[in-house]
Amino acid sequence: MAEATKHLKGLCTVFRTRSIAFAYGFMLGFVAFTILFAFNRSSYSPWFTSIFITSTLTCTTPTTSSSSSSTTDSLQGMETLMNCDLFDGEWVHDDSYPLYKQGSCSVIDHKFNCSHNGRPDTDYQKMKWKPKGCNLPRLDGVRMLELLRGKRLVFVGDSLNRNMWESMLCILKGSSKDPSNVFEANGKQISKGETSFSFVFKDYNFSVEFFVSPFLVQEWKMPDKDGSEKETLRLDLMGRSSDQYKDADIIIFNTGHWWIPDKTFKGGGEWNSGGSCDRETEPIKNETYLSAYPQKMKVLESVLKAMKNHVTYLNIARMTDYRKEGHPSFYRDYNLTKEERKLKLKYLIQDCNHWCLPGVPDAWNELLYAELLIKENKMLQH
Repeated sequence: MAEATKHLKGLCTVFRTRSIAFAYGFMLGFVAFTILFAFNRSSYSPWFTSIFITSTLTCTTPTTSSSSSSTTDSLQGMETLMNCDLFDGEWVHDDSYPLYKQGSCSVIDHKFNCSHNGRPDTDYQKMKWKPKGCNLPRLDGVRMLELLRGKRLVFVGDSLNRNMWESMLCILKGSSKDPSNVFEANGKQISKGETSFSFVFKDYNFSVEFFVSPFLVQEWKMPDKDGSEKETLRLDLMGRSSDQYKDADIIIFNTGHWWIPDKTFKGGGEWNSGGSCDRETEPIKNETYLSAYPQKMKVLESVLKAMKNHVTYLNIARMTDYRKEGHPSFYRDYNLTKEERKLKLKYLIQDCNHWCLPGVPDAWNELLYAELLIKENKMLQH
């Protein structure tokens, strides 16, 4: 336990970048997900203050008795949201979802585009996360565009964070005034070989970016006893791409999935390492079938509580664990024939790690949006 705590403390130092207004970190383990929200109350950046004050003034200026009543309801709803456990709830069917129409988003990587690849069911796209004690606000893409005006939103991590990055791109692009004014800054096409992307929203003067950095920290080599080299990790050094994003306004980190033994001790792993999810069409409904809460997450929680910099910890492990039907399975490939699927089934190469889009990552972004709203109101109260 002491050694694990020491390692996690080393890892958590990557979140303390002075030039960053605030940062979200994702520590993913198996199908366990966590969000870290680092927030320095003693030194607000100008843009951070501007976001919260501007958007709230727009919402709270009453002009009629009707708008006054609406504002009161809104404030009461926000008070409930601020005191709500957002992660104790259930998935409910909602025909108003998904947040963007199937087939409307050209930036979805083909391996996440399950419907395009022949998946026949669509209910996995129409599930909304419903906390027990409040209503999670639907992500308002238009408002999010305004919040991000003139800023940099950066996702850093592995392919699971790429899942979330593409989800956010789809939501924002679908809400923009002119989608043709949303483009990759260097003309790159979405492909696995690229190590970074930067999508510019020209009408709003901001970018949504992604940097591949599976461990967040630097991968290293050191001499072994027999004279050969062995791979290791430098927990005291950020990944080599960090200079390119350290001045971003919002950074979303993801790495935990790569810290399981198969990844750290064997030097990597793939999406097709086993599992079967091709016949799943509904979320888990009985909590007793959920995975046990990982011990390493408890270690992480204890480390976060001891950090000098204030961190809000958003644990979405349990809510995501329900969604066994949300994976691409065979539908990470284009329209396979029945014979091809039988062949893949034989060799157990299903993708039960990533997520179809539209799908589960959209809910992660709704939680990100809710946290922004909560921080907005907390800031105004002080």
